[in-house]
Amino acid sequence: MVIAATPDISFLIPAYNAADTLAECLASLQQQSRSNWQAVVVDDGSTDCTWEVLESVAKADSRILPARQPNAGAAAARNHAARLAAAPLLCMLDADDWLDPSFIENMQPVAEDSSPAAIAYCAFRRVAPDGRLMQVEQPPILTGDVAKREFSSFCALAIHTVVFPRSLFELVGGMNETLQTCEDWDLWLRMAFSGAEFRRVDKCLAFYRMKADSLSGDPIKMVRDAIRVTSKAQALRMQQGLFAEGPETGWITPPVSQLRMLAWVVSAGLDPKVDIAALAALLPDMPDAAGYENFLAGVILHGLQTGLSMDRADDLVDVLDKWRPAFLLLIQLIEKNSLPGTGRKIIEAVSWHISAANPLRSFALGNVQVVSAALETLSRIPKAEPADTLVMHALSGGQHVGTFVGPLWGDLSIRAQIRLIMHEMQAEEHLQNPPTLAYISSWTREALRGYRAFGGLIIRNGRRRGRLERLLAHLGRKALLASAPSDKQDNDARLSDILRNLERDPAPLFSDPSGPQPEERNAAPPVRSEEEYWEHIFERPDPWNYVSVYEQVKYEQTLNLIPEGIEKALELACAEGIFTEKLARRVGRLTATDISQRAIDRAVERCRDHRNVELCVLDFVKSDVPPEQDLVICSEVLYYMKDEEMLAAVCQKMAAAVKPNGYLITAHAHIREDEPARTGFDWGNPFGVGTIKQVLAAQADLALEETIETELYAIHRFRKGPVADPVLRIEGHGTPLDADVAKHIIWGPAGVNREVAWATEVTTSVPILMYHRIAEQGPTALGRFRTPPEIFRRQMQFLRRQGFYTLTAQTLADLLRSGKPIQGRPVMLTFDDAYLDFLTDAFPILAENDFSAEVFVVTDKVGGRSDWDSAYGEPAPLMSWSNIQELHQKGICFGSHLASHTPASAMDNEVFLAEAMLSRNALQSRLGTSVESIALPYGGTDFRVPGILALAGYGIGFTTRPAKATFSDNLFGLPRLEVRGDHPLEAFPELMGLPGAYIG
Repeated sequence: MVIAATPDISFLIPAYNAADTLAECLASLQQQSRSNWQAVVVDDGSTDCTWEVLESVAKADSRILPARQPNAGAAAARNHAARLAAAPLLCMLDADDWLDPSFIENMQPVAEDSSPAAIAYCAFRRVAPDGRLMQVEQPPILTGDVAKREFSSFCALAIHTVVFPRSLFELVGGMNETLQTCEDWDLWLRMAFSGAEFRRVDKCLAFYRMKADSLSGDPIKMVRDAIRVTSKAQALRMQQGLFAEGPETGWITPPVSQLRMLAWVVSAGLDPKVDIAALAALLPDMPDAAGYENFLAGVILHGLQTGLSMDRADDLVDVLDKWRPAFLLLIQLIEKNSLPGTGRKIIEAVSWHISAANPLRSFALGNVQVVSAALETLSRIPKAEPADTLVMHALSGGQHVGTFVGPLWGDLSIRAQIRLIMHEMQAEEHLQNPPTLAYISSWTREALRGYRAFGGLIIRNGRRRGRLERLLAHLGRKALLASAPSDKQDNDARLSDILRNLERDPAPLFSDPSGPQPEERNAAPPVRSEEEYWEHIFERPDPWNYVSVYEQVKYEQTLNLIPEGIEKALELACAEGIFTEKLARRVGRLTATDISQRAIDRAVERCRDHRNVELCVLDFVKSDVPPEQDLVICSEVLYYMKDEEMLAAVCQKMAAAVKPNGYLITAHAHIREDEPARTGFDWGNPFGVGTIKQVLAAQADLALEETIETELYAIHRFRKGPVADPVLRIEGHGTPLDADVAKHIIWGPAGVNREVAWATEVTTSVPILMYHRIAEQGPTALGRFRTPPEIFRRQMQFLRRQGFYTLTAQTLADLLRSGKPIQGRPVMLTFDDAYLDFLTDAFPILAENDFSAEVFVVTDKVGGRSDWDSAYGEPAPLMSWSNIQELHQKGICFGSHLASHTPASAMDNEVFLAEAMLSRNALQSRLGTSVESIALPYGGTDFRVPGILALAGYGIGFTTRPAKATFSDNLFGLPRLEVRGDHPLEAFPELMGLPGAYIG
């Protein structure tokens, strides 16, 4: 007889009518490599000979402690066993399961009765009723808050794979005896929220016996208890302030978690007596499953494989008739309560997983038809009803050579299959040319049509053999396609009919002669001297908009620094005399000069009523400056000195022209290149007011007397003579800023210069940001889709400060097609729905930050309201066609958001194709330019979408999948990063991959 010492681990084993399996379960403990264990076995009111079996085994092994209770359920039996347990560590083992001999050896050292408590867990294998060992099921890594997140949604661990401290079990109150199922899940949940640490042992050490029909025992209890556990999880999460939930965070809402259990129970049970609708009625809220399609597909497949005892997903094809009816009923239920098209996407995901496991299998599931085509034995394949989506695998010699995924229009004739293999899969080299009369005839016909190509080979020299081989191969492929059997019901013929009908009366393209035309830009003539350069600048009157509020405020501040009693004044670089005319009123005599004759001519006209003004052309860099001045004013021009040496020489000239006790006044902007740690302009000049001030202050006879400092520029008054302490006045600049001024400003502290980033950085990914409305007010439920203008302004200033530049959709497509690393820091800004507030609130902010954008238009709703949002409150107004045309002229790009804002996945092939073409044609007709971009409403893409969009003439498409776009992405399925209006401003740098960067 084995004598028990004080055990290291106690196994809690409830046994109800377990006479057939209990001995095997206990034998797995007796075979452990470490023998210091205890098994507390509680007979839970068995009606078979379980107690006799237990007594017999326990008599021979004192490590086995038998106990009995009236039938109260597994949870009560485990709690009873725990009270009798003597070890500091516990493990719950069911009477029909067993453990690997090294279980204790591997698990005991990992679990600790410490603070926080440490829990060890491992992988396991199910054992089919026929004794087959199924694949290893590896649990997730449950570090930190991941354990709380995972257990809030489902039971991530099998009950007998976990070893935990008895003190922790007692701390959380043991098992909940009111639960008939899910009691282990409930326990792990409470342990996770108690702060326990879960440690994974990367070995398969446990075995779970699957009994025939055991999973279909009582699905109502499983769903009901899952609702209780997930509701408890939500309460615990709220208590600890863990509020994030949704597909993008990994946290799953309780309704989705409950739907998850429902989907698994239905899939694993496949009981024809179960009323799926009645089962769903147990859920407090039936959720919208949009965004969780792949997740639910994985749950369903796991349930099917578990319930049917199948290791491989493709084995499900053999029993398709057994599970397809319940599966499709479940999909209908989910679709009824979700965004239209959600069910289609789940079916696609399930079909793809089954097909990917074995491309040799052909089957049809709902709207998806999967075809395996052996190239040696192609034959006609009828279209399955109601399939409209094709997954076709081509195999040559049993080897997979290509796959087509896209819309299905009709039967797959041999010709239709060959076209897909040649044009879509690019696998034509695997096709064999048949030795038939039809093929020979077609080859001859194609050769005669291409006689010019053969003639060219004859008269050209060099490398003729390679060109001849390519030409012959091309002829062979065309002949093969032409000679292959087809019919009027095949895929290609049906598509041709549909396109012919749609194009019979198409919307006119580029038909509006009065519409916007491409802007004609006259290239500037080559400049040969400084004088010619400035003459070219002044070809257009007031090239810097000196009449703007910003400039006028600066003028007034400059005038306020002019002392009384100035008799003789000199203005250098007077331009067209806008400031000259004001200055003339403050001084006795004024000489105003500029390098441009055009500018002087306009200044003469402007100042003709001021008799005290003399205007003349002067290049003060090359020429002498008129001396003996009481005041010299030189503003907004010293940036143009090529280096500090030239700047110092000019400053010396100006200082020499000032009389003793006279004044020099200058106003210049802060330049980012010159003062990188503060707000400034990015004009690219080598220096700004910071350096100019230092150089002037270094002149022997000048002293700084007074300064007006603003965020964007500074005005300095120097005196030629002794001064008291200099005076500093902090004032504001004029607002609003003209867009041509604002777009050159980088706000805030040091960042990344655009030009430097362009020259020194490359990237292989592009963030595409997705916005909807830029507005303060709107329905509360739509808060995530609404960014306040001031927050949007800070986000754009952040991008500008960090050196980002915007891409158009067409440029992005070209860059991604090239496959070459992209220079600098690109970003694409997209706006869905074309709300009116894009015109009023977003565009001015974009313009002032030198950014463009792509706006996606719901073409049938232009000029109306966003009625798709009406369930949440008052729909927002949308832009009119005149608004869209105006913005297009200003550089904003427009793409399609379809015509009706219907999810693409909710439309059949023909309707979707028609709407995509209608929307594109409407945009092209109104804008007078090609439109190739589309963003699908709700991100509703599916397997058919890329192919249908290509047929409709688009070249690039955007979804709502959250990621950066990379070269590996399908051009019709590019991801976007949603900028949520309900997230804090500080989340924006993290979204851009710059966490912690200053955003203001």
